[in-house]
Amino acid sequence: MEKTMENNTAASHERTKLLVMTALFAALSYVATRVLMVPSPTGGYMNLGDAVVLLGAYLLGPVYGAVAGGIGPALADLLSGYAVYVPGTLVIKALMALTAALLYRALGKKNWAMVVCGAAAEAIMVVGYCLYDGVLSGSLAAGAAGIPSNLTQAAFGLVVSTLLAMALKKNGYVRSQFPQL
Repeated sequence: MEKTMENNTAASHERTKLLVMTALFAALSYVATRVLMVPSPTGGYMNLGDAVVLLGAYLLGPVYGAVAGGIGPALADLLSGYAVYVPGTLVIKALMALTAALLYRALGKKNWAMVVCGAAAEAIMVVGYCLYDGVLSGSLAAGAAGIPSNLTQAAFGLVVSTLLAMALKKNGYVRSQFPQL
């Protein structure tokens, strides 16, 4: 009976820690999205948020990473006057994190895998916003106008998240706290 209570307490502690870290990464992705907002030709903006979305995916795993990755940037859109992008951002960023985390796990959590996973996730972002902007404007050609700025954001997010994750992966404490990494 005592062993069961200890196991339940440990499981509860882990769930609480995951929820707190999910909220922290949602907040970090919000801040990273808002810190530097460079307007793009489509009416949206480029930002640093993708780096945190991908990092959260590697550290938190697919479910919690997707929740944090979707909520933070969607809140940034909402509170920055881009409310029309909230639904698209929520889905696109969550899919980015989900894809990156699942691929990372499937590829054996290798450092090189982060580049592959990040590229796949960023492709979702570029295509997703192209389609979303196309729907908003009524023209796929108009949606395609944002591809260059989204590719720039994608490259930056991929490089920064990969370098940060590789650095964190070298730390034993981080690996013990984030077994997904």
